[in-house]
Amino acid sequence: MSPQPRIVRTLPALHRAVARLRGTHRTIALVPTMGALHQGHLSLVRLGRRRARGVIVSIFVNPAQFAPTEDLASYPRNLAADLAVLAGSGADLAFVPATETMYAPGFATTIVPGGAAGVALEDKFRPHFFAGVATVVTKLLLQCRPDIAIFGEKDYQQLKVITSLARDLDLPVKILAGPIVREGDGLAMSSRNAYLSAPERAVAPTLSRVLMDCADKITGGAELAGVLERGRAAIEHAGFVLDYLEARHADTLQPIGSLQDGPIRLLVAARLGSTRLIDNVAV
Repeated sequence: MSPQPRIVRTLPALHRAVARLRGTHRTIALVPTMGALHQGHLSLVRLGRRRARGVIVSIFVNPAQFAPTEDLASYPRNLAADLAVLAGSGADLAFVPATETMYAPGFATTIVPGGAAGVALEDKFRPHFFAGVATVVTKLLLQCRPDIAIFGEKDYQQLKVITSLARDLDLPVKILAGPIVREGDGLAMSSRNAYLSAPERAVAPTLSRVLMDCADKITGGAELAGVLERGRAAIEHAGFVLDYLEARHADTLQPIGSLQDGPIRLLVAARLGSTRLIDNVAV
């Protein structure tokens, strides 16, 4: 286990490093990130270390998944802090490409996913998002050539989109899900939590509390529509501007009518001040 991951920035350097890392039939795990690393990311690195011999962490703030109105310019970037977080984590390699490396002049190809990318959740509010994600993830998988790639369940719709992407395009990689890591008060760890003011941070765990309460009630046999209606009201009463609170089939993300219709995932997105938070929980 390397105490400090080796940093590579260019594709030739990456390919040389991957060849050395693989050695003789070594397995490699990739953990794609946009930086601003926290314990949730480290849990994915640890999962990669358990499942593979070598671990690559990519750090790239992908402009293709931000709309002009979103927070690309203000998205937290601190490579020194990220590398300090990774020290001793088990990551062997940090791939830190420039935007020009990922999107060279004349770049003109975009992957537009279907299926779980078009179910009126994140795609309804961020219609540009999954094409940007699918394109950059495909590039990272081809560049790093991992055996395993690990994505967190907090971005649950994204996880389903990427799982389908790898399957549909016959990419030779296994997509693994890392469980959500939460703060002590239940708030899902996220790089965007740093945007919250102190009063907003105190309110933010309402999202996870409402999700857990809804899941308990549904499991106990309460009628789904009524549970969701009361959950939405509780979130808005706490001061959020709600984008959605939905119960969906855990695999397809299609709308679901009752507990008997299949495994359920509850998903929520809401704004608190200028910060948009998402969360989800299994029923």
